Amino acid sequence: MERTLLDDSDHDHQVCRSRAVARAEERCRDEGLRLTEQRRQVLEAMLESHAPVSAYEIMDRIAEKARRPSPISVYRALDFLVAHRFAHRIESRNAFLACIDEHGHAASGPEAPLVFLLCEGCGSATEAEPAELGGLLAGIAAAEGFAPSASVLEVRGLCAACRSAGQHHHVHSHSHS
Repeated sequence: MERTLLDDSDHDHQVCRSRAVARAEERCRDEGLRLTEQRRQVLEAMLESHAPVSAYEIMDRIAEKARRPSPISVYRALDFLVAHRFAHRIESRNAFLACIDEHGHAASGPEAPLVFLLCEGCGSATEAEPAELGGLLAGIAAAEGFAPSASVLEVRGLCAACRSAGQHHHVHSHSHS
């Protein structure tokens, strides 16, 4: 798997944020989409960290700099951002994560399989799109005659920074039947 943001101690988050906003602006121009001021504010609020955030946390972040948005306006902006793959919903946390890189997301067709590595220590998340997982999942689905529309895998554990800081005792094993 490729190097991730969580592996990079020299990571410049301001460059990361600027790149993500510029990518959104460019794709909106190219695809005839509207990146309204509200949508931009929601995206920028998500980009304040690499941790998934709830809609209400997004509203709080926006309210620090501008008029507090209504929940419905934030949810509408999130619907747009998720639909066009500028952000992803992290189901297990009922939260949203801005998509930093293009990762080969196609504008049409089924979304490529995504893997979210969710740190139980610092709360950060990183996104990966391993090609070999796509082939494996496609084979499993085909064997069952199933046509997937999206594949998302959430993996909980500790990022490298938290592991080196000795936070391994915070990891909880969750089993689902």
